[in-house]
Amino acid sequence: MSEMVSVVGVEVLAHYRLRVAFSDGLVREVELDYLRDRGPIFEPLRDPDFFAAVVVDPEAKTVVWPNGADLDPLVLHGDFQPASRQIA
Repeated sequence: MSEMVSVVGVEVLAHYRLRVAFSDGLVREVELDYLRDRGPIFEPLRDPDFFAAVVVDPEAKTVVWPNGADLDPLVLHGDFQPASRQIA
């Protein structure tokens, strides 16, 4: 079984826009403006300075903000779509 992809680097390009580097060598620019309305955990990201405080968590192996908000590395990688807030 191959190792799951993880985030190894992150750079803030603009508010709600990151360049993310992955363990498989892929580097992607990701637009995250959809997070504006994704619930209370993401509300602090509306502040550009707070958004810019993103880091790579060495244990979770993904991007994380100071309030604990994080994102699935497989979604960032482009393998999956973000979960919908709608309940079927």
